[in-house]
Amino acid sequence: MSEDEIYMQLALEKAHQAYALDEVPIGAVIIYNGQVISAQHNRRELDHDATAHAEILAIQEACKKLNRWRLTGCSLYVTIEPCPMCAGAIVNSRISRVIYGSSDYKGGAVESLFNILTHPGLNHEPEIVSGILADECSQIMKRFFKERRKSRRSTQVAEGSALEMR
Repeated sequence: MSEDEIYMQLALEKAHQAYALDEVPIGAVIIYNGQVISAQHNRRELDHDATAHAEILAIQEACKKLNRWRLTGCSLYVTIEPCPMCAGAIVNSRISRVIYGSSDYKGGAVESLFNILTHPGLNHEPEIVSGILADECSQIMKRFFKERRKSRRSTQVAEGSALEMR
C-alpha cells in the first residue's frame, strides 16, 4: 500500500464511523510531518450544524493542534471530493496537498462541478491527487444512500397503510 492509500484508509475508517451514526459517510484526515494531527467525519446531524463537514472539522482541529490558521505543509485526505464550502476552507487555510477518493458529480468543487482549488484568481493552489481508493470511497456512499432511500420508502408505505386504515 502506498502512503496515500494508508492515509485514505484512515479517512475511510472515519467515514465508516459516520455511517454507523447515520451521518453521510465522509471522512477526512490531516497529516503534518508524517503524523496524523486530525481525523474527523461528518457531524451535521449530530451537531445540528450545516457546516459540520468532515473537512471543516478536520481543519478546525488541525489549526488548534498546530496553534495557527495556516496549514501550509499539511495534506488533507478526504473520501469524497470537497464541496464549495470545504474547498473555500482549504484555500483559506493554505493546505498544501488535497487527496480525495471519489468524485462528487453533484456537488464537487475541486474538478467535477467547480474548480475552486485551481481557480487562477485565488491566492493559493494546493496540489491535488484524486482517485485514491476511489471504489471503496464511492461504494460506502452508494450503500448509505441506497439504504436511506429504502428506509424512506418503507416509512412512506407504512404511513400510507396507516392512512388507509382510518
